[in-house]
Amino acid sequence: MKSKILIFILVILIAIQFVPLDQTNPPIIDDQEIEMPEDVKAIMKKSCYDCHSNETVWPAYSKIAPFSWLISHDVDEGRGDINFSEWNKYSDEDKIDIFEEIWEEIEKDDMPLPYYTILHSEAEITPESKKILVDWFREMNIKEPKELKK
Repeated sequence: MKSKILIFILVILIAIQFVPLDQTNPPIIDDQEIEMPEDVKAIMKKSCYDCHSNETVWPAYSKIAPFSWLISHDVDEGRGDINFSEWNKYSDEDKIDIFEEIWEEIEKDDMPLPYYTILHSEAEITPESKKILVDWFREMNIKEPKELKK
């Protein structure tokens, strides 16, 4: 009986590998990308771009179901929320709101997603990186998110 259950599970695991997913990156249009200082861009690229740009790196494990489903979902959702590769499609008001949201998310350590940083420790936002980002937000006259004010 146990061997039949194991065979059934194995068949299911093999079968789900054939569920098609779109794991492509839309083209990057230079005049659409966000302009930022190099130190800020380096932080954003390593911590945010895999889910929030058209520059997603799809590692080998992202092709294995059911992980592929979670990763594809997170990238689709991330690009839907904020896409740095399509930055100039946002209104100036939206850009300010996005920066406030980013500020709040990094201060609360909600981004990058904790389970993402387990496999991508280099994406974790250090206190030094956080300071660089917050200083840049302030330089751009972004107001501290209300949720962070005490």
